[in-house]
Amino acid sequence: MFDPDSFDYVLDTETGVATVTLNRPERLNALTFEVYDELRRAFYALSDEDDVRVVIITGTGRGFCTGGDVEDIIGRLFERDMRGLLEFTRMTCDLILAMRRCRKPVIGALNGTVAGAGAVIATACDMRIAAESAKIAYLFTRVGLSGADMGAAWMLPRIVGLGKASELLMTGDFISAGEAHRIGLYNRVVVDGEALSAATELACKLAQGPSFALEITKDSLNREASMDLASALEAEAQIQAALMLHPDFRESYDAFVEKRDPNFL
Repeated sequence: MFDPDSFDYVLDTETGVATVTLNRPERLNALTFEVYDELRRAFYALSDEDDVRVVIITGTGRGFCTGGDVEDIIGRLFERDMRGLLEFTRMTCDLILAMRRCRKPVIGALNGTVAGAGAVIATACDMRIAAESAKIAYLFTRVGLSGADMGAAWMLPRIVGLGKASELLMTGDFISAGEAHRIGLYNRVVVDGEALSAATELACKLAQGPSFALEITKDSLNREASMDLASALEAEAQIQAALMLHPDFRESYDAFVEKRDPNFL
């Protein structure tokens, strides 16, 4: 499918779980221009890969991702004019769009510190399984930039509410994994060293489910955020009627009658 240079990629062909691993542990998996570009291309490719049913993104070492590398990105941005800066910011936003448009469920296995752009990448995942050490901060205002970066101001209020999102994006303060779980930002917190295994267990469960129904569910969550209730209800009525014609619906019924586990497409 693709051969990344800036991160590790493994596909378990038996389960259909693909794992993307940021691998710059000496820099707490800070991002470079190349990592941004390869990640966005990877998620667009993963969306169309038939053998992939679920995607996990994680990191190595003490950090999940601490955002843009101060040496490899931040310093070099001062050399760019407005056109060059906009080219960069649009690329970072395109990574988030690729993750949200990916037709497969995306799970963040947050193995350690989550900060800056790394926090937004985690936010763009459909679910987040975090280690106890996975404190998180949206650091942008700390460096004189808008807290509304890479779609954070669109995604975060929908997860934690407007008030809490305002606090996190305006202060740039770190919160603990426990607090992130309390406010609904993290789905689950596990002991250090077990985030990837817990995320993989969840991914395998989803991979055994009806892939098309999961794709439609994710798409509906994206689309209905901008709909009124009547429009959302009509969209769901039409979608559900169409899915009742899909073979997975019949398979679920047959499996129930025959007292066996369903074998979804």
